Amino acid sequence: MASITLGGNPINTAGELPKVGSKLADFKLVKNDLSVASLSDFSGKKLVLNIFPSIDTGTCATSVRKFNEAAAKLDNTAVLCISRDLPFAQKRFCGAEGIENVVNLSDFQEGSFGKTNGLEIVDGPLAGLHSRVLIVADADGTILHTEQVAEIANEPNYDAALAVL
Repeated sequence: MASITLGGNPINTAGELPKVGSKLADFKLVKNDLSVASLSDFSGKKLVLNIFPSIDTGTCATSVRKFNEAAAKLDNTAVLCISRDLPFAQKRFCGAEGIENVVNLSDFQEGSFGKTNGLEIVDGPLAGLHSRVLIVADADGTILHTEQVAEIANEPNYDAALAVL
């Protein structure tokens, strides 16, 4: 269990993030068109997993915008923006913002992605949502970098995540 904060108040996650050097766990997440995406859909690509509580918060929206801009310049890399938001909310946000370079994926059905990767918030007002996390993997699915943002309202370290690519 990891301890993070929300507005300076302690909250906890379901476990620990996957270790650098380990392999990404397979997943089944819902795309904006309601089809299902899995890890194999991104086979052979480097991955940046931008995970956050909700697209409808300022910090989460900022992270999607920043990674959308960065993704346009990355070779053989997919940026996956993952939350428990409904796919309709993700699609609405991206349409309104002109976001086209990232893939939004929803873990709304069971939250299994958050549970498997130890990043589900288990207490406090955001219980059941995902904590703010970055996971970067190479084209073989080996994890190169992880970051769980200590204060959920803060932005992740974009430069550190992109530097390992």
